[in-house]
Amino acid sequence: MGRNLKRFELPRLRRLALAGLLLAGGGLVGCSPLRLLEPGQRLLSDVNIRGTDKADAERLAALVQQQPNSSFPLPKVTIYQFGRSFYNPERIAGKLADTRADYARQIAEAATDSAQVGKLLRRREQKERRYRLALDKGNAVMRLGEPPVVYDSSLTAASVQQLGIYLKSKGFFRSSVTVSDTVPSRRFTPLRLLALQPPYSTDSQRVTVTYTINEGPVFHYSRLDDEVADSAVAQRVRTARPQSLLREGDQYDEEVIGAERARLETLLKNQGYYDFRQQYITFEADTSFRPTTVRLRTLVDAPPRGQHRRYTLRHVDFISDAGLVRFGQNRDTLVRDSVNYLAYRHRISPRALDRKLALRPNEPYSLTKTQRTQRQLGSLDMFRFTTITYRRVRGAEAPADSTQGLLDATISAAPAKRFQETVEFGGTYVAREVGPFGNVRLKIRNVFGGAEILEFGVRAGFEGQYDITGTQSSDTQEKLRSELTTQLGGNVNLVLPRFLVPWRVGPRLGEFNPRTRINASYTYVDRPDYTRTNAEATFDYIWQRSAFHQYVLTPIDLSIIRTASISDTFQTTLQNLLIRQGSPLFRSFDNLLIPSLNVTSLYNSNDFNETRDARYLRLFAEVGGLGRGLFQQQPLLTDTRNLRQSDLKIYDFTKFTADYRRYYKLTSDSYLVYRLAGGAVAALSKTQLTTIDRDGSQNTSTSFLIPYDKYLFAGGSSSVRAWKPRRLGAGSFTQYKFDPDDPTQPLIVDGQRVRDFNLEQPGELLLEGNIEYRFPLYNFIKGAVFTDFGNVWTLRPDPRPGAQFRFNKFYQQFAVGSGFGFRFDLSFLIMRLDIATKVYDPSAPGNKWAIRNFSFREDQTAFNLGIGYPF
Repeated sequence: MGRNLKRFELPRLRRLALAGLLLAGGGLVGCSPLRLLEPGQRLLSDVNIRGTDKADAERLAALVQQQPNSSFPLPKVTIYQFGRSFYNPERIAGKLADTRADYARQIAEAATDSAQVGKLLRRREQKERRYRLALDKGNAVMRLGEPPVVYDSSLTAASVQQLGIYLKSKGFFRSSVTVSDTVPSRRFTPLRLLALQPPYSTDSQRVTVTYTINEGPVFHYSRLDDEVADSAVAQRVRTARPQSLLREGDQYDEEVIGAERARLETLLKNQGYYDFRQQYITFEADTSFRPTTVRLRTLVDAPPRGQHRRYTLRHVDFISDAGLVRFGQNRDTLVRDSVNYLAYRHRISPRALDRKLALRPNEPYSLTKTQRTQRQLGSLDMFRFTTITYRRVRGAEAPADSTQGLLDATISAAPAKRFQETVEFGGTYVAREVGPFGNVRLKIRNVFGGAEILEFGVRAGFEGQYDITGTQSSDTQEKLRSELTTQLGGNVNLVLPRFLVPWRVGPRLGEFNPRTRINASYTYVDRPDYTRTNAEATFDYIWQRSAFHQYVLTPIDLSIIRTASISDTFQTTLQNLLIRQGSPLFRSFDNLLIPSLNVTSLYNSNDFNETRDARYLRLFAEVGGLGRGLFQQQPLLTDTRNLRQSDLKIYDFTKFTADYRRYYKLTSDSYLVYRLAGGAVAALSKTQLTTIDRDGSQNTSTSFLIPYDKYLFAGGSSSVRAWKPRRLGAGSFTQYKFDPDDPTQPLIVDGQRVRDFNLEQPGELLLEGNIEYRFPLYNFIKGAVFTDFGNVWTLRPDPRPGAQFRFNKFYQQFAVGSGFGFRFDLSFLIMRLDIATKVYDPSAPGNKWAIRNFSFREDQTAFNLGIGYPF
């Protein structure tokens, strides 16, 4: 009967879709932006730049001052016109006037109540702002779109001038730019067909602007000279010449010349020339020296008095309680390494502060050291703000006619609150269940008087979880039972602003902002099928090579994982999965001791909101379980009748992961981002394991075993988003369900085995990638379209068919998913909703192109909620 119903409904659906398409097409044609033009105006239809060869075409396009209306992802000018069709500025202006009069009356009535007046003024401002915005930029629908771009010949002329200036700044001294604006004689418009109109239209109200560029020859540097009036400055400039950004034979480039000017300024400021400015540096370009070459001369002028003064620091004062005033009381002064530390009460040890200072008396002034000191003091998280000021010393110590000067440096730091509490509440939506959660954190600054930070955290929450033992079979469908699970946890974290080592550390290490972090945490998970605990302790050394590059060395990383209780039904299900499909999920409930050493390198040139053209690279390497023979004897015991009685196991392994991301800033608020990630994990030696089956028989085997939590997984909101978290793979392996009435047999529905999308699929090799285009939609709402691909495999033979990595097959086993998403940028928080559907499923039996069976079922399309960007 279902097939007959489809045959009956399909033609009807097609007719409805065609009718809707015809209506939409007619509406779009009727909403032509040409209707908004005044007499004599023309719509800018397209902009072309031709003739570029060696010049940067993208940079040239960015200089054009008029661009046509955007049509991706939506025809924004059509949306604007639709909103304009019901836009009434007179009505809005009337509402604005009424609002002002109404609030003026209310304010007059509440004149004696200052609190009420303030509240009314705030409300009035909010309403007036909304009406003024509507008068200025249109209603909400109009602001979602774009007004038609009316061609302006004056802006075209200005663009020609800007293009010419840019080309000459890049060494195209003989270049020329011409422009033409043409009207298309015949224009093919397919939407006119939908409105039952001829497809070709003659349109004299549209214009295409074409900029034609004749680059001419490129000029290169044939000779680089300098002329420095001050002999002392000249010696320093010539000594640093190998670091110059200008090289003979390079193309003339004013952008590089500007960077060279900044480099020279920083060079001299770092050597004591406090008063030196870029204005003293000029460049002379001579193109008559040789054909298509430039002779560039760097000129460094002297100040009006004749020579540049070089400054040395006389005193360095550090006020650690700036902003605090106590009348009739002077600050106490402590001296350490010739630096004066002033405070009414020295709450932070001068020794701890001294490690962060790069400024010392009797040393030349340095801009770089000033910036480094300010940055490292900020990294302590002890102060609300930090400023460094310099005062010139006058008098006999520094005569006005001397080339040597003195500076007094004052570092002012305003202390932050010692106690900081953070309370967070939220919720998740997993397995058709809403799960609330809450976090409470307490931060205590300067806990031991040495700028240490101690943090306590407590978290509790509920999360929906599918019960893999609760599948109920019927003739037409399967139903998954979901329940809320409890998760409790706590952690203690201590951060020291130095390396905690038993030997003395040199002062140069302070340049790398060293820190030591000691962390202990405990997690308790209570689910219907089991109860599990995880205790973890880590000891980290953290340092920074630059503002963008950080290293973390963890010589001690110790985890103890125990299964406190497990139901008989769940245990039977796990054992069947292990025996019949080789699933290692059974071993995730082993009692484990995981000692390891790891190191992380993180480079990230982006900012918090990811708004830069930037790169991201994270490398992670780990070795665990070394020397396990000293702590345990083999064979290890696993009692399947009661996992709680199993031995505490140690497995040795090695792991490596890499994550590279590239952020391309296309416009001021649109980005193209791609990500490539991979990793591998492997056991270092075999483990002998004795398993006691449910009938009491023993079976001893030897194999390469890895702690379950160290496996690699694919799928989820930051991976391949069309798959549930950790459920993709392995390879082309297909996971099937078991019959809950007979767990030894597969579940059969309508004569077919039922696939299981709810079991985690661990792997030993991970390869995945993402590409995402991000663009603005409306106000704080951003959009994204994306495609993800990836999978996990095993490196050694595996009971799961198709799970092992093979060079001649792996490229056919990449899962592919695509979708779109919304980002709600609330300035302090970015919320994310991604909707992704499976395009290619390598584990699907038969036809693997899952997009042909598109639906919103959970096994085909995934909805991902999250905070922040996925990558």
